[in-house]
Amino acid sequence: MASRSRSVPYDATLACRTLAASDPKLARLIERAGPYTLRLKPTASPLEALLESIVYQQLNGRAAQTIHGRVLALFGAQHPTPEALLRLPDAALRGAGLSANKLAALRDLGEKARSGVVPTLAHLRKLDDAEIVEHLTQVRGIGVWTVEMLLLFRLGRPNVLPVGDYGVRKGYALTFLGLDPDARVQPADLPTAEILRKRAARWQPWCSVASWYLWRACDLAAQAKPLKKQSAATAQRITKRRP
Repeated sequence: MASRSRSVPYDATLACRTLAASDPKLARLIERAGPYTLRLKPTASPLEALLESIVYQQLNGRAAQTIHGRVLALFGAQHPTPEALLRLPDAALRGAGLSANKLAALRDLGEKARSGVVPTLAHLRKLDDAEIVEHLTQVRGIGVWTVEMLLLFRLGRPNVLPVGDYGVRKGYALTFLGLDPDARVQPADLPTAEILRKRAARWQPWCSVASWYLWRACDLAAQAKPLKKQSAATAQRITKRRP
């Protein structure tokens, strides 16, 4: 069932150029972070994408990957379908490592996919972002953030701004609010949704690209910490060697 990632269906070079021209501070971040390299995750169906999201909730990556692999193995060589999902025995899904809440969420996902509340991929691609959020958040355990991640990383929608995402908020604070990368982040340090949306008026229609660079701001800050520690340790050794 594995398939390769693919490039985004929009002109990322144009997006970066437009963002840099409209927002000088974001332009400096784009220059520091380098080229936009987002690749879309494979998407056989919305059901399959949401199934993965449900399994991964509140688990670390390795544990989630293991359980997800066990669940997919229950479908054999086929991609999950609503009918196949609903036919799987509770015992088999629990045996794969699912909690009772996640089992209930997958049952609800199967029912809503079978009834059309969760559209097919072909239908989903015809809907705008708000319509997709409206449809998919009807599934138990699926919130707005999960659908925004699907829009960004699977459907390649260019204008998604996940204002509730911690990484986007921290990246904004680092880039626009002067947050010290070494400081312990407090809730008051992070921007509100209103502040993010106000700034994002400059980023239209490329909020997805801007969000990606805000995540990169967090990565750059994390990468800088070991270098600072190494520099401090080197300076300390030099000081100790001085007569």
